[in-house]
Amino acid sequence: MKIHIDIDCFFVSASRIKDSSLENKAVAIGGRSDTKIFNSEAKKQTVSFENSGSFVPTFYKAYEESDDDLDAFKDANGKVRGILTTSSYEARAFGVKTAMSIREALGLCPHLIIKAPNMSLYQELSHQLHEFLASKIPIIEQASIDEFYGDLSGWIEDDDIEQFIDNLKHEIKKVLKLPVSIGAANTRYIAKLATTAAKPFGCKTIYKDELDSFIQNIPVGEFAGIGKSMKARLKSVQIHTLGELKQRRGTLESWSPYAKELYKRVSGLTDAPIQTTHRRKSIGISRTFDPLYDREELKRRVHVLSRHLNFAILKLKVIPTIFHLSIAYEMNQKSHINLSLSEIFTEKKFDSLCIKLFNKADNQRRLRVIRLSINCSSFTRDSKKELSLIGFYDEQKMKKLTDSTHELREKYGIDAIKWGSEF
Repeated sequence: MKIHIDIDCFFVSASRIKDSSLENKAVAIGGRSDTKIFNSEAKKQTVSFENSGSFVPTFYKAYEESDDDLDAFKDANGKVRGILTTSSYEARAFGVKTAMSIREALGLCPHLIIKAPNMSLYQELSHQLHEFLASKIPIIEQASIDEFYGDLSGWIEDDDIEQFIDNLKHEIKKVLKLPVSIGAANTRYIAKLATTAAKPFGCKTIYKDELDSFIQNIPVGEFAGIGKSMKARLKSVQIHTLGELKQRRGTLESWSPYAKELYKRVSGLTDAPIQTTHRRKSIGISRTFDPLYDREELKRRVHVLSRHLNFAILKLKVIPTIFHLSIAYEMNQKSHINLSLSEIFTEKKFDSLCIKLFNKADNQRRLRVIRLSINCSSFTRDSKKELSLIGFYDEQKMKKLTDSTHELREKYGIDAIKWGSEF
């Protein structure tokens, strides 16, 4: 059988490990982009490639003790900004939800305790749990900072699964002080569903003959892989639950190969192997800020973002060949552009490239910008592209300068050396 392990309200649980007075209270973790990245104020910018994703950025400001209250989310005018990355079950009882604005959450739950994120602590605890699980289970996959899959096939008999995962849950709580929920089933997809049903701090095992009754009334939106568009399409043909989906095999198979595969996953007919290692396929950075019209200031911010992303690319020791820049404007307008380039990676070239992409992407110049994003992908290790030899020897010289600059930043910080255009 496969099992799925999910840390309950991970960020809140981590805060409670540091401060036991938060137990049994309505607590939420706030999140806000570190816009100080664009000015000269002191900021301990940190880079981590582990488990980055939703609410877990690659670049983040190091935690400071003074950041642990609501003041951390107030702007210069005293206005509370930011959204919630997670909340405790005590807070959810008042209607508080993930991705809700902090102001809205406080309106629903005035006594809500807002804590600042501590990404270093989350990464440390996640790593500790991974190490602990690896000592108990032969094959472990880390799916995200708070999610893990395990394969118990040939290790634990099916009849012993329920006792095993219950013991595991209590061991994790005792050793690491982290509350987890665990689901078990014949496939990883159904195991994840079982975990959701087991929360909080519970365990649930779904055997093959229990699958139909288990999924019968589960809304389709709760299944991983069913997004808004698929959910809307299923609704259009009166499919609202996974039980109804399983009864409509012909309908889904007539739609697309993905819909056909989705049917198999829901029905427990197909599975994916547990992957013990994941290779990063892209790296990016983005920042949201107050509406800004000044194009020269926006270009300066592109320089800042490119410098930070350059640092991460060099740290990963990869050469990207596809570059993407996107702009979000006010009035819900967006623009983006891609460019493919197979050449030696240098900081100067990358910086110029990002400015070039910005100039081409900025097609709504009458509007103010609220977000800038830069992403790099298709690393040479994963593609069949060959690097161009045009200007190769000159680029080698610039590459040496890029590497020397990177060494200084590794030692003294990302802000140790800046482009003159950033000032």
